[in-house]
Amino acid sequence: MSPRLELSFLTFVPYDDPADAAQSLRDAIDLFRYAEELGYDTGWVRVRHLEQFLSSPFPLFAAIAQATDRIRFGTAVLPMRYADPITIAEDAGTVDLLSGGRLELGVAGGIKPSAAILDRVYGPAERSFDDESQHRIERLRAAIAGDPVAVAPADGFPIAPPGTELIVRPHSPGLADRVWYGPGSTATATRTGEQGMDLLVSTLNSEDDGRSFEETQRDQILAYRAAFDVPGRTPRAVAGRIVLPSVTPQDDELFAEYIAWYASRFDATGRPPGGFGVFSPTHHGSPKQVIASLSSDVALQQATGLDIVLPANATHVMSRRILENVATTVAPALGWSPA
Repeated sequence: MSPRLELSFLTFVPYDDPADAAQSLRDAIDLFRYAEELGYDTGWVRVRHLEQFLSSPFPLFAAIAQATDRIRFGTAVLPMRYADPITIAEDAGTVDLLSGGRLELGVAGGIKPSAAILDRVYGPAERSFDDESQHRIERLRAAIAGDPVAVAPADGFPIAPPGTELIVRPHSPGLADRVWYGPGSTATATRTGEQGMDLLVSTLNSEDDGRSFEETQRDQILAYRAAFDVPGRTPRAVAGRIVLPSVTPQDDELFAEYIAWYASRFDATGRPPGGFGVFSPTHHGSPKQVIASLSSDVALQQATGLDIVLPANATHVMSRRILENVATTVAPALGWSPA
């Protein structure tokens, strides 16, 4: 018997008008509630800085934890080049305890093309972009695992005797086993396996050597699994896809603008003219057509979970409709059953 496919979704928590930022947060809470009703396993949020998307996930997660009972939630992904690992460890531990252990912590370096401006805002680093990112990820993982981050000094520390090893508080047991990495290449996927993290492959591959988007991600997942060797843990690999099943003519109208936008930006292979990397195709059409399209995806055949990536500019109505159509007409045919 095939293992049960896990189903998740990802939202950017978008807003077009700065005055709508508060409403976008309320919409996100509603979306997680609705996804829980539909049986989704996990909801992910994209974290972006200086854009009209979510930039600070943990306060939102605290609210979602109080508004839901079961659904898991995670970051996909935290750009760690611009995050303080100790502060993230404190926030993550707090939210994980508050939610009863429902946090999934996805990390990566960040978007390199944005480094020039973000370095001015968050400060430069002596290390290279990649080395600084990995340093901060390693420090975060050590902190949430409960490893000492400092020792109480001999000249006094108000709450611990000299020589006491100090760890980040609050500590949430088990969170260290729920850290994911978002790779863009086979090399970084292999490193993720060697480091014992779970794998989040997104709708973008940074390497482009002529293989299809799906073939490249299949090879990333296979390389990751071959490198993963953590006793007592099974490697998890979730693949993100934009999925727009049309059940009614109204759905066609709802999705038309995004489909036209995608067609204007990418060719049939998912490559933007003169652009960077290869993007995932959009799976749209009738439920039967979408099921056939996803079933033939060679990367999804190797994944343990399917992540429904909501378009970055999706309205709340559109997002709810996508989640409903996927859960009721597509995902059960792929091996998923409601949680």
